[in-house]
Amino acid sequence: MRIAIGSDQATELTEELLAQLEVRGHKLFTYGPVRIGEADRDWPLVAADVARAVADGGVDEGIVCCWTGTGVTIAANKIPGIRCALAGDAETARGARIYNHANVLALSLRATSAPQMREILDAWFATSSQSGEAQSEWNRQQVERVAALEK
Repeated sequence: MRIAIGSDQATELTEELLAQLEVRGHKLFTYGPVRIGEADRDWPLVAADVARAVADGGVDEGIVCCWTGTGVTIAANKIPGIRCALAGDAETARGARIYNHANVLALSLRATSAPQMREILDAWFATSSQSGEAQSEWNRQQVERVAALEK
């Protein structure tokens, strides 16, 4: 899978995130300082770059990070077609895929440990917005209602 990943700063968590994604065989497109040693970059810019890559179809999905995870979530969701979800645990990541058809995952650099991040990624990649439960009439209708708000 082609994944855009961006962060406003590089931390041990972003290093571990990149390693986990590479081990899982994903092709990565990086934005902002996701590797230690790179200069910090403003979170709205990084989130918008990742979200545009997803919305334009250049990548399949995105992952964005900032200190709380809230800022990148807000910024990414400003791009039409993006459904970015801040997940602090595996069940939230799973629910975001099923109920919200999330296509961008947001993580908090402050509140997410490496073991939590691995569990979140497991749930995120194991759950598809194309699965049976996610494709229920009710779930599809909710996603359509959100898309209508963008117009």
